[in-house]
Amino acid sequence: MVNNEDSVISLRGVAKHFGAVRAVDDVSFEIRRGEFFSLLGPSGCGKTTLLRLLAGFDFPTQGEILIDGQPMSSVPPYKRPTNTVFQSYAIFPHLSVAENIGYGLRKKGLSKRELAESVHQALEQMKLAGYGSRAAHQLSGGHRQRVALARALVCRPKVLLLDEPLGALDRKLREAMQIELRQLQRSVGITFVFVTHDQEEALSLSDRIAVMSKGRVLQIDSAARLYEVPNCRLVADFIGSMNFFDGSIKCVDNGHVIVDVGPAGSLCVPKIQKNVELGAEVTVAVRPEKVHIEWRAPKPKGNAIVGRIADESYLGDRSHYYVEVPGMIRRVCVAHQNAERFRRSIESHGRQVWLTWSTESAVLLPRE
Repeated sequence: MVNNEDSVISLRGVAKHFGAVRAVDDVSFEIRRGEFFSLLGPSGCGKTTLLRLLAGFDFPTQGEILIDGQPMSSVPPYKRPTNTVFQSYAIFPHLSVAENIGYGLRKKGLSKRELAESVHQALEQMKLAGYGSRAAHQLSGGHRQRVALARALVCRPKVLLLDEPLGALDRKLREAMQIELRQLQRSVGITFVFVTHDQEEALSLSDRIAVMSKGRVLQIDSAARLYEVPNCRLVADFIGSMNFFDGSIKCVDNGHVIVDVGPAGSLCVPKIQKNVELGAEVTVAVRPEKVHIEWRAPKPKGNAIVGRIADESYLGDRSHYYVEVPGMIRRVCVAHQNAERFRRSIESHGRQVWLTWSTESAVLLPRE
């Protein structure tokens, strides 16, 4: 288990401006030693710029970056205790696999025997035994990625920076490489900083995730807490699917907040925040898989709203049902797991139903 105080990277008020554009805007946080840390967000959110600042390819407009307690402001990339794996892999086409992997080691003054042993170990570790003499153009995408990882790790950096390294792979290979990448990180114990726009990828790989938007970090947390307890609507909407009910706080009752959501009625949410103001405009958020469809009016327990089924989508492992609710512009999405071999379609478009979920399944968010 990583000690919370044992940080290998510290960002203190870091900003990067390109003219009037604030690509990174006053970012401060710590990355723990041995952690798999992901920077997640849509295109243009600043995650790749932040990775380039860590690598030394760009320098901050303001603020300071420390790696292992040492300021990096005037340290060029080749002198930093980091290595970078790019989406394009950047493998040298004129070198063999073994020569690519050993490229960085040759500058360390190792003997031929030490160099050969290190390259051999890297080939074995990355499941590339027998590939040492092959040329780069003879490799598949998955093997090229392994070569890029081996070349970056063989020098044992304190931090490995990965800029969407799985983006060029097809879905099945990408999923297989995600498992291998996580296992690799655990075995070598090196801090990984991983940039991605793929929410599922970040959730499955990371110890912690920083969700970014417009150059700022919105929330840093574990995958489970980001998904279950987002701190704002932007995070809730970006991580997976979410239903939103806008309303105002009606009252606080026995540790729960009652929110008036207009024609749909009132919803009950756990009181997590300390300061809850009556009448404040808020949003109630609930995940589609936590909502259930009832064919009859349920007993008064938890949350229940009435609506009509408007559409459904079959997605293989699950089906999504879209329900029109009075007063809501967006349809409410209900995710139903297809546990049986052959799913029976509801075939009841327009039928009145009740949507229910437990009080603990909902999250109260500030209105944005």
